[in-house]
Amino acid sequence: MFEIRYISLRFARILNCCDMKKLHYFLIFILFFASNQVDAQNLKPYVLGVVSNNPMEQFKTDMSSNLESEGLNVVGEYSPADDPDRWVVVISSDELVNAVKKVKGLTGFAATLRVGLINENDTITVSYTNPVYWGNAYFRDDYPQVEQEYKKVSSKLEAAMKKIGKFNGEVFGSKKGIEVDDLRKYRYMMGMPRFDDPEELNEFNNYEDAISKIEANLKAGVENVSLVYALEIPGEKIKLYGFALGGEDGESKFVPKIDISDPKHTAFLPYEMLVVDGNVFMLHGRYRIALSYPDLKMGTFTKIMSTPGNIEDMLEKVTE
Repeated sequence: MFEIRYISLRFARILNCCDMKKLHYFLIFILFFASNQVDAQNLKPYVLGVVSNNPMEQFKTDMSSNLESEGLNVVGEYSPADDPDRWVVVISSDELVNAVKKVKGLTGFAATLRVGLINENDTITVSYTNPVYWGNAYFRDDYPQVEQEYKKVSSKLEAAMKKIGKFNGEVFGSKKGIEVDDLRKYRYMMGMPRFDDPEELNEFNNYEDAISKIEANLKAGVENVSLVYALEIPGEKIKLYGFALGGEDGESKFVPKIDISDPKHTAFLPYEMLVVDGNVFMLHGRYRIALSYPDLKMGTFTKIMSTPGNIEDMLEKVTE
């Protein structure tokens, strides 16, 4: 507020003196200041789409249809924690795939986004993962290379929401949000992992061996792990998987403990595993969960202390 007041007074003085040279330089300063303010914006992990009283089953069908009509490909759907009042639609698009192909590597985790539906007191709330937030988190300093792709995805998501109800557009999931620079090097606290500190679940001689092993295990069945989607990046040795996690250590254990704010972070799941060449990775739970719940208090986090390790154990079995 101080800066704005100062600039307003300064601008008035310059106009009064009618010095066009000073005015020219001052306008350049204003543009520079505005640019820096945009760069310093705080980002939040979710966007509130629409709120409706329509029946859940009809809403699920309409939502998927509207996403597809906007060029957002539905690659998987499921009910997190086996909760009939929760539903997640996983989407990808040409833009997200192109973004991954530009940078490659661990940015394969960015090949999908998620739309969450939750029914509370016969009211359906739809939210989705904020493309700008997750894009900056996963592409980090390379985000400017793919920014235009993410703007297109944001526009498509907004258009899909408007087809089903009144679009809200409020960003949420963190009271203050996270500055772009901090998001690109995000970690929950000192000593915690960052994006480029993933857990390596297994290593194979090559991409083909890794995929063959994973597909065989999934076909045979892996305890407490169910495939939600699999998305391969064309022309690259990168494949992203999303899984529903069941059993006593799965989603039904940790989701109720952490998803307690309003609106709910329904689009937090499913959890992902990425194959890059012959290596199989997952984002560390202390990064991936914290990124999804950046305001999570340490007291709440300690209630799920075993969850990151439990997730790793479950996903590791898919690769063995």
